Amino acid sequence: MEIALDKLEIVNNPAENRFEVWVEGQLAKLDYMEDDTTLVITHVGVPMEFRGHGLAAVITKAGLEYARAKSLRVIPMCSYVAAYIRRNPEYIELTRPK
Repeated sequence: MEIALDKLEIVNNPAENRFEVWVEGQLAKLDYMEDDTTLVITHVGVPMEFRGHGLAAVITKAGLEYARAKSLRVIPMCSYVAAYIRRNPEYIELTRPK
């Protein structure tokens, strides 16, 4: 199976505190908590059959770009997000206190 990552519509759903994307009727999401200065990313979840296709990376990037646009500090409580930031050092500055 191939997922057209560049065609996915990732939506911030602040009522549910998550970024979400639906693929073939299934939800992939990035859960967060937000206040005036901080975005705490608590979990990235991708349905089993869609793992390994880059979906988690696309959702994580959306969350990090949102934090950057709002000048929020990111606290990656999710191990996937912490590893993503290590692999993509352009986001490291987001984890530093403002």
